[in-house]
Amino acid sequence: MNPTIPQKNPYAVEVQAGESYYWCSCGQSKSQPFCDGSHKPTDFKPVAFTAEKTETVYLCGCKHSVNGAFCDGSHKSL
Repeated sequence: MNPTIPQKNPYAVEVQAGESYYWCSCGQSKSQPFCDGSHKPTDFKPVAFTAEKTETVYLCGCKHSVNGAFCDGSHKSL
């Protein structure tokens, strides 16, 4: 099963040092790029990460990144 592609570019998100986040890997969340539990009827699971510092990060919007939650440019080939 392939993930739904909510958008073909990354989400620029401000994260706070020490905070935990759950990135949506299925693409079905209404709270993109974060998980809202929409994956439950699928085999997808959210990807947890903790921000090392307060900064803007670029989270994958196409759900095909080999870097998990973080954009690696995979959207350019879709």
